[in-house]
Amino acid sequence: MNRDKRLAIFARLRAANPVPTTELEYGTPFQLLVAVVLSAQATDVSVNRATAALFEVARTPIELLALGVEGLEPYIRSIGLYHTKAKNLIATCRILIEEHGGEVPRDREALERLPGVGRKTANVVLNTAFGEPTIAVDTHIFRVANRTGLAPGKTVREVEDRLMRVVPDEYHKDAHHWLILHGRYVCTARSPRCGECPIVDLCEYRHKTCSANQIQNRNQRSTISTSSDRIGAPRKSRPTRAKRT
Repeated sequence: MNRDKRLAIFARLRAANPVPTTELEYGTPFQLLVAVVLSAQATDVSVNRATAALFEVARTPIELLALGVEGLEPYIRSIGLYHTKAKNLIATCRILIEEHGGEVPRDREALERLPGVGRKTANVVLNTAFGEPTIAVDTHIFRVANRTGLAPGKTVREVEDRLMRVVPDEYHKDAHHWLILHGRYVCTARSPRCGECPIVDLCEYRHKTCSANQIQNRNQRSTISTSSDRIGAPRKSRPTRAKRT
């Protein structure tokens, strides 16, 4: 895929969703870190349901540490791997308090030293909480990058590195959110909704689920549309709900 196509793809994704954000609900960087750790192999909906109650009683590392593993588990029992996640979060709280003054570090190496925090989680926190131009590659982004031809790769890290090289600078900060939402609601795994896709005529996927006429019509509409048009927008991400602190 050439640079002009990539520019056009992100221009359309931005037109469809000018201010993308995570669907996880949080109020502070610490709450985002907790939510992202819990989201591994779980849906954002299930995490938001659990953290809505949890953040009423534990909004800081000190408060969460005070719950302990046994006190935390009832709040997250509906989430997969809850026992391991509870142990990791309590250990993380202890490290944050002892080594970082109770604050979430704005440093990849420090983040990845926290229990249960890998490169993807660190990327999400750096991007969403601190505005760093990182791209966390999850299953949705991996699929979109390969299927469209945007940044093909055999591994998650290969896709991430390629995206960091080829995504135009002006789109780096929001690329993660655009691609994950596109993969979640439009470019779905089993049956991509090509007929609703704002970039279908730019996508290099060979097995599109719409007709050639639909692709041509999309191209024509995109050509005459302005940057303010919200063509083919995927479902909007919900605004972040600020929790009481």
